[in-house]
Amino acid sequence: MKIRYSFSIITLITAILFTCKFSIAQVHLPQLICDRMVLQRDIKIKIRGTASPGENVKIKFNGHSYNIIADKNGQWSITIPAMKAGGPYTMDIMASNHIILHDILVGDVWFCSGQSNMVIPMERVKEKYPGEIAMADYPQIRNFFIPTVSDVNRVRDDFPPGKWMEANPNDVLNFGAASYFFAKQLYEKHHVPIGLINSSVGGTPIQAWISQDGIKSIAEYADRLTVLRDTAYMNNILRHDAERKKLDNKPVKITDKGLDGRIKWYDTAYVAEGWHSFWLPGYWNDQGVRNLNGVVWFRKEINVPASMAGKPAKLFMGRIVDADETYFNGVKVGNITYQYPPRRYNLPANLVKPGKNIIVVRITNTAGKGGFVPDKPYYITDGIQQLDLRGEWQYKVGEVFPPKNDKDNYSSFSAQNEPTGLYNTMVAPAINYPIKGILWYQGEANTNKPAEYDQLLPALIADWRNKWQEGNIPFIYAQLPGFMEVDYSPEESKWARLREAQLKTLSVPNTALVVTIDAGEWNDIHPLDKKDVGDRMALAAEKIAYGDSATVSSGPVYQSAKIEGNKIIISFNNIGSGLMARGGGELNQFAIADVRGKYVWANAIIKDNKVIVWSDEVNRPLYVRYAWADNPEGANLYNKEGLPASPFTTDTR
Repeated sequence: MKIRYSFSIITLITAILFTCKFSIAQVHLPQLICDRMVLQRDIKIKIRGTASPGENVKIKFNGHSYNIIADKNGQWSITIPAMKAGGPYTMDIMASNHIILHDILVGDVWFCSGQSNMVIPMERVKEKYPGEIAMADYPQIRNFFIPTVSDVNRVRDDFPPGKWMEANPNDVLNFGAASYFFAKQLYEKHHVPIGLINSSVGGTPIQAWISQDGIKSIAEYADRLTVLRDTAYMNNILRHDAERKKLDNKPVKITDKGLDGRIKWYDTAYVAEGWHSFWLPGYWNDQGVRNLNGVVWFRKEINVPASMAGKPAKLFMGRIVDADETYFNGVKVGNITYQYPPRRYNLPANLVKPGKNIIVVRITNTAGKGGFVPDKPYYITDGIQQLDLRGEWQYKVGEVFPPKNDKDNYSSFSAQNEPTGLYNTMVAPAINYPIKGILWYQGEANTNKPAEYDQLLPALIADWRNKWQEGNIPFIYAQLPGFMEVDYSPEESKWARLREAQLKTLSVPNTALVVTIDAGEWNDIHPLDKKDVGDRMALAAEKIAYGDSATVSSGPVYQSAKIEGNKIIISFNNIGSGLMARGGGELNQFAIADVRGKYVWANAIIKDNKVIVWSDEVNRPLYVRYAWADNPEGANLYNKEGLPASPFTTDTR
């Protein structure tokens, strides 16, 4: 019996060793090299992979055969001659295993990166563009979305698992909205396959996307990298984080009065007593509850007509700061844990009753103003009829959180916010994959120190071009849109300062700036108008990537200023067929200042495709600003092709 047991162990060990040996010998391909991939046309393509050291790898593709021996590290690569746009093709890879890649296209590949406004998917804007989604039948437009991963310690060889997806009404919901509209515009004109590699992470700063080589000339971030290489320092930070997470994960006693009682406040059997009036939408800080971080409950009784009852419906609760749990007739219909996504909750048919129905929303907020963001949709619809939910609601405080102390405000370490933290993981693995160009939509996370962007954006462009080794790859980037409350007097603005840094970067060859100040929303850092952004990026690509010099690809861009008496005359590039004030009437958002630098609103007119600016309050003007604000509402200088002028300042002090 003992001998048989030993023999079984030996047999098992032998099987494991054989299996491990076999798995080591398996050919492995990078994540981007898979079914439905798009390869860049008109350039030699290197296909790389790994195998067992010394293993013979045979590849057949487009009528060519390749034999390659994996080196001592198991690395191998082949070079495919440049190909014209076309497909689909099949790639056959033979080694100790057999891989067949199907439906390969050759066309133009764009690397799309930045923060949340680049990654916002079509699903987020589906109510704004229902027809676009229903008609998204473009099997030759394909998207590869890279999952978020970060690391400041080493450069990764590959991405996490992913796949190429075609643009159809179902899968297009996962495409980045701006990049999809960009690709659609190009495809409909050129009928060339378009591949989109979307590598974007919400809330991340530009320095996280630059390599160690690229950021070494910027002292602050080079020094930060040195600190991050200090093992003792990092161990201390990570230990502190682990202790903090342990405390955060401890079970917390719920003291929310709305959940403590025998009958919960969301229950239809609950009788609301002692509740206060609240006008929705709005924030509780503006309606009688001051400086409260905690849990606040809201409820409203609505009357549903018989014609809507018994049908599935959708509940739109706008945007909520921060987390919500939403109930309809006592049943939880949805919850979201942070403020940015729109609240769009499905109501099953059996929940929607004729007559009285009750909506209850439990909001948890830990900082700033809690409540319902204004100017968002608040209604119920069955697709035909619509019930407006704006107006009088009731509220009651369920829980008050204790004030935070300095330890509570401790900010934990996050590699995705540190220099190189995202380059190492979400850019580096792509640099061997040839591309047509780059789309960049980022900047919001750097508005606290906008002057740094003067260095950081050119550094990123130079860094990525150096890594891809394809020369001055076309680099197209979106300027920050309008956001936050409107200032009715000329003010300083960090958002405007960062836009100015973006404008200055046009001095870098083969770059294009896409102006989006008219595509923003004052109350949403994630505006829904991604079609204008994508379409304008496509116009920019026509000029700097496809060589169409006749295309008017941009709105007016400040060129020079000339002082004549009490007036300043502004000249522009990219005026197209002429300057105009959109909507007619007077030009808005021009301000003027003298040597003291105190800006006042100015008169501005278009004459001979220049803008003449003056104010009776300023006799000796020196400086002009246009659309210099967080949210320059009413900025209306355009060219006749309908493209907005970039904000600018002539003040270079």
